[in-house]
Amino acid sequence: MVALRPATLADLALLRHWDAKAHVIAAVPNDDWAWEIELKRTPDWREQLIADVEGRPIGFIEIIDPAQEDSHYWGEVPANLRAIDIWIGEKADLGKGYGTKMMQLALARCFANPAVTAVLVDPLAGNTQAHRFYERLGFRFVECRCFGEDNCRVYRLERGDWQRQSTLSELPDGERSHG
Repeated sequence: MVALRPATLADLALLRHWDAKAHVIAAVPNDDWAWEIELKRTPDWREQLIADVEGRPIGFIEIIDPAQEDSHYWGEVPANLRAIDIWIGEKADLGKGYGTKMMQLALARCFANPAVTAVLVDPLAGNTQAHRFYERLGFRFVECRCFGEDNCRVYRLERGDWQRQSTLSELPDGERSHG
């Protein structure tokens, strides 16, 4: 079972270790997370979370309010959005459904605030596996966009689409509409 908990300074060595992994670098090649600084900060507009499976850390999630975030990474965006970054730390933990569960938990956290209208993600343009992952979760492609040195594809999940997707995932297979 996947659970999310706040990332703390006690996770510093683990996050640095994951940052050095080839599959993490491939997903976020130009990001400097400045863990030593950022793990000490707890701004209202951000959550940094560690995903655990039975107490074993397996991944990281950051949820931000892109309208409030201090670097203005997303530029000018309307209020009531959230943006998510996610990765699995160890390659051996990929392909086990952990990422899907992590995103489901993160999305439930985002949409628990009734004011939140949609969630954004920005996988690299060449990361077709991530594109399929987000599309399976109900995200829709919005645009190609450069963020710093990274060419990305922006995806958006509207609250209504998330609610429909969540309702469908709770139904037994025989009761799901496949049309």
